[in-house]
Amino acid sequence: MAREPRHREREERDNEFIDKLVHINRVAKVVKGGRRFGFAALVVVGDQRGRVGFGHGKAREVPEAIRKATEAAKRALIRVPLKDGRTLHHETRGHHGAGKVIVRPAPAGTGIIAGGPMRAVFEALGVGDVVAKSLGTSNPYNMVRATFDSLKHQQSPRMVAQRRGRSVSEIISRREGAPKGEQATAGN
Repeated sequence: MAREPRHREREERDNEFIDKLVHINRVAKVVKGGRRFGFAALVVVGDQRGRVGFGHGKAREVPEAIRKATEAAKRALIRVPLKDGRTLHHETRGHHGAGKVIVRPAPAGTGIIAGGPMRAVFEALGVGDVVAKSLGTSNPYNMVRATFDSLKHQQSPRMVAQRRGRSVSEIISRREGAPKGEQATAGN
């Protein structure tokens, strides 16, 4: 009976996450009797409130590969600061291998303007308004990793203020009140 609460707790924790299957790859291994097929799955998991992760799983059957990928994604969650709970704080670039992405915040009502694998990441993250562009490869694995690289560089005004030893209002007023020419030099 001591196991029931833990099992129930895990189910509740699992229910708060949504998972998106991004890609399934069928691979064949040639053996003496013919070909042996296996499957590789890429899954993105998120709580739609700023936490997201991705995982990769391989198995002989598709459901088992998806289960492994989902477990790996839940172990690799990262927290991303969101502005107003709907968009990002600033533009970032990310890359992994030949995959390069540009991710920009967008005004309310824009929606998610992003291609396949990147869209899955933003939906799982809970971002409602974002504009993203993928440059370079269209390989889903590299696109997801490049998107995560750009999300890891997201910083909220609170994080910047803490790092600089300033108040949040100082950081926000500098960002919104500076003239255009001053803004470009202030960031460098």
